[in-house]
Amino acid sequence: MASTFSSFSFLVLSSLWVLLFCPCHGELAHAIYVFGDSLADVGNNNHIHLTLLKANFPHNGIDYPGRKPTGRYSNGKSFPDFLAEMFGLQTPPPYLSVFKSSSADAAFLKGVSFASGGAGVLDTTNKNQCLPLDKQIQYFSDVKAALQLKLGSLGTAQHLSRSIFVVVIGSNDILNNVDSNQPFVNTMIVKFKSQLKEVYNIGARKILVLGTGPIGCSPSKRAPSKNNECDVEFNKPSMKFNTGVISILREMKTELADFSYSFFDTYAAFMEIISSPSSYGFKEVKAACCGLGDLNAKAPCLPIATYCKNREEYLFWDFYHPTQVAVQILSKKVVDGSPPLVHPLNLRQLASLPA
Repeated sequence: MASTFSSFSFLVLSSLWVLLFCPCHGELAHAIYVFGDSLADVGNNNHIHLTLLKANFPHNGIDYPGRKPTGRYSNGKSFPDFLAEMFGLQTPPPYLSVFKSSSADAAFLKGVSFASGGAGVLDTTNKNQCLPLDKQIQYFSDVKAALQLKLGSLGTAQHLSRSIFVVVIGSNDILNNVDSNQPFVNTMIVKFKSQLKEVYNIGARKILVLGTGPIGCSPSKRAPSKNNECDVEFNKPSMKFNTGVISILREMKTELADFSYSFFDTYAAFMEIISSPSSYGFKEVKAACCGLGDLNAKAPCLPIATYCKNREEYLFWDFYHPTQVAVQILSKKVVDGSPPLVHPLNLRQLASLPA
């Protein structure tokens, strides 16, 4: 009888172990790797000495743990912070802060962020002031090479296939080019397609793309108008780029059997909040919390700027970037939302797909 009970107990425990820890079915992400711009930069630009595109000064970080600026363009946490938290992972550290350290291999296994404030799809966007997406992808290739030394080729491929790759890019290209007569959005789309395919070729299999938001509705672009309304000339290319990205992702899914993706319609999500701010707890969706001048949009959130006390009621932290609470709301939609805001899968569903 005792022997029968022991065998039964062993079978139950073994079954539980398989259900809880098997890396083959319904698992969540092993790691998160992030590409992008200031919406996802967690400190890479702190390590680019000659750039002016930094956020490592007050009043940034006033609501971040420790109340100190970290290089995040926010009063608190950013997209990588919240997405990682929701999957029980650590925030991916800035690649430039760890790649030469003794703990680089451990960091690479848990995920890193290549995102850089000011970065764009195009290499010419804020040239020499940030890490353009091509450079970020090159660094990802370096990370893969380091992982192969530790895990071997097969182990690295398995690890990357069970990880999530987050891409948030495009806004800076639009900001830098919208006044030109060049068909720059088409150029962006063509370039971005090759970049996403390169990320796939290096090893990514589950990619989340956060579309560009309504840039024309940022405080900076509202301030010049007579009634502080959105600047539609900046919103048009954002919508066009998002449409192109959706087409790219669908094509890749058709062409690549082991590729899966999630697209978050940042534009539509922002417009929902702007159209019905009280539904989300906001009282101010036009002005920035921190800055100077009309709508606090005449200057960045510099140490000499003023900032609001009721930050949870503001959609925007500075003249371009959302507040921590806004990012948290959007992150929840990314992870557990439903179409049409996030499709064809939300991030939790994407992460749960078998590798």
